[in-house]
Amino acid sequence: MAVQTPAHSALGDLLSYASNVPLPAGTLVRVPLGRREVLGVVWRSAERAAESGSLELKPIAGALDALPPLGTGWRDLVAFTARYYQRSLGEVALAALPPQLRNLTSLQLSRRLKRQPSAGSAQVDAADATKLIALSTEQMGALARFDAEPGPFLLFGSTGSGKTEVYLRAVASLLERDADAQALVMVPEINLTPQLEARVRERFGAGAVVSLHSGMTNPQRLASWLAAHSGQARIVLGTRMAVFASMPALKLIVVDEEHDPSYKQQEGARYSARDLAVWRGQREGAKVILGSATPSLESWHRSRPADGDDTGGRYARLTMPSRIGESALPTIRGVDMNLQPPKTVLSGALLDAIGQRIARGEQSMVFLNRRGYAPVLACSDCGWKSECPHCSAYRVFHKIDRTLRCHHCGFTERVPRACPACGNPDIAPVGRGTERLEEHLAELFAPVQRPDGSPVRIARIDADSTRKQGALEQQLAQVHSGEVDVLVGTQMIAKGHDFRRITLVAAVNPDGALFSSDFRAPERLFSLLMQSAGRAGRDAGYLAAQGSTAEMWIQTHHGQHPLFQALKHHDYPAFAQQQLDERRAAGMPPFAFQALVRADARSQQAAQDFLNAASTAADALANAEHVTRYPAVPLAIQRVANVERAQMLVESGSRAALQRLLAEWQPLLHELRRTPEGKGVIRWLIDVDPQQI
Repeated sequence: MAVQTPAHSALGDLLSYASNVPLPAGTLVRVPLGRREVLGVVWRSAERAAESGSLELKPIAGALDALPPLGTGWRDLVAFTARYYQRSLGEVALAALPPQLRNLTSLQLSRRLKRQPSAGSAQVDAADATKLIALSTEQMGALARFDAEPGPFLLFGSTGSGKTEVYLRAVASLLERDADAQALVMVPEINLTPQLEARVRERFGAGAVVSLHSGMTNPQRLASWLAAHSGQARIVLGTRMAVFASMPALKLIVVDEEHDPSYKQQEGARYSARDLAVWRGQREGAKVILGSATPSLESWHRSRPADGDDTGGRYARLTMPSRIGESALPTIRGVDMNLQPPKTVLSGALLDAIGQRIARGEQSMVFLNRRGYAPVLACSDCGWKSECPHCSAYRVFHKIDRTLRCHHCGFTERVPRACPACGNPDIAPVGRGTERLEEHLAELFAPVQRPDGSPVRIARIDADSTRKQGALEQQLAQVHSGEVDVLVGTQMIAKGHDFRRITLVAAVNPDGALFSSDFRAPERLFSLLMQSAGRAGRDAGYLAAQGSTAEMWIQTHHGQHPLFQALKHHDYPAFAQQQLDERRAAGMPPFAFQALVRADARSQQAAQDFLNAASTAADALANAEHVTRYPAVPLAIQRVANVERAQMLVESGSRAALQRLLAEWQPLLHELRRTPEGKGVIRWLIDVDPQQI
């Protein structure tokens, strides 16, 4: 029986219970665990009960037999996830189920199922051929290869090349061929799900489509999960959690924006939904499409063509380098901030370019990946800064509600009237966030008028402005309707959105990631800037009517950096080759395999002592000589909510050797927690294939 046992309890993957009747594997049951009654999944059949010997087993409390058992493919996916990402099987299995399902009795579930549409009742509407847009030559070529080859596929298409239409045609073709087939379409962000959902529902009919993401209520998630599990839902749209949806007739998986870090879970079982989608497709015989204008370097490397002795990657690369219609990719313009006056926020040339757009009734987008008014509030007299008392980070100044807010632990206070250290009333913001940039733009363009004589309208979209239910949809609708002249925002606006009237995009202060200690930072920056550029000039007809051109402005102090040179020519292959050459020379992924062992403790010393003791204990393991273990170090933000955090990087040229070591290491880590070296340690975890180091 797979049940969700307490973290690091060392109880083992499966627990045994007694049942009066045989229960097939995959049946959901309610079982006693300590003083609680919890949901469990039957993992093995009754024939293996003899293995429990003379132990007296607790009986199950009841079976949720109104629900068909979870299939073998789903159980294999959960088992692989638990094994690969070093978590307990029960933890992964129960986390993959809807929260509301864990609390339902058999009677409650039966009543709930009566309200569900019957399986097979959903009909997929055939798309009216007269309403379908004509495919480009590149789109037809990609679909032809998709039909003819087994995959997995990497669809490398520039922003605006029509990747979404390729996904929808592939789904339509599958559902027409197979009356029972199901398709899973994944997107990285919740805010991208509603607009894609509307497009899919319009194409295939509302009854055949359900969504799965964390922004839904528990009853909504349960209804969607039941529709997928029963086969009633033919198409499931979702974020990373949807990779675990129970879909008995799964035949196609689409992972849009496959490079996005959001596909990597950062709590609990730290799985990569993209990688699990590929594994699941191979296990269940489903075709897999990974799509992106800036693929992850791992996927790019796995899709490399054969060259000499190199037999190539195992992915098939489909390319669509051209935008749909007459649209051209935006011209990249660099602004050398070394030549600007000190403390310049937006250069004169950029402000003039935005002003010209406003005069013509066009829209501009200014991208700054830092929310709040200013990153820190400071006193010039004594040097006081708005540090968080619970974290090794500064609290961000939010001017709208006059608060200092820690973005790590959430600790919030009102802005003090004077410096808490010396009483100086002249405390000032340092740095700039989206709130301050919005205010600055409003001041600069206050004298300017729109073509109809009304004042310029500036809007901001970030995690703060979209906190209320429905706020994001309302703000996006204003942008699409043309009510907004200048849109300011974080990465929330940089990807996936189809803004038809934006002709200029500007990136403010993107240099920070160029010299990060995280080797993946340049890759993320290039992707973010290229995705941002893709928001400009998506409608060739609108550009022609306006007599305008699409532009991307980048303000940087390092204009000669290879990243910006590749970006200037929209040359992702050149950037990828340069990065892969560096990683190959340094022995970094995808040419090596990594894991992080992390420890959280009351003191930094306790966290590091635990990790270093764990490293010493691993010396005796069989695969230790094939795996490099680096000394423990603090995290970049080493204290969060009064908890000190340390990490140790573990690396090997062999994925199998790394996995064997991690599996053998687990019992030693459990034992070490009970020794003096483990005193003060709150928790430890293993992060396989980490995305941030």
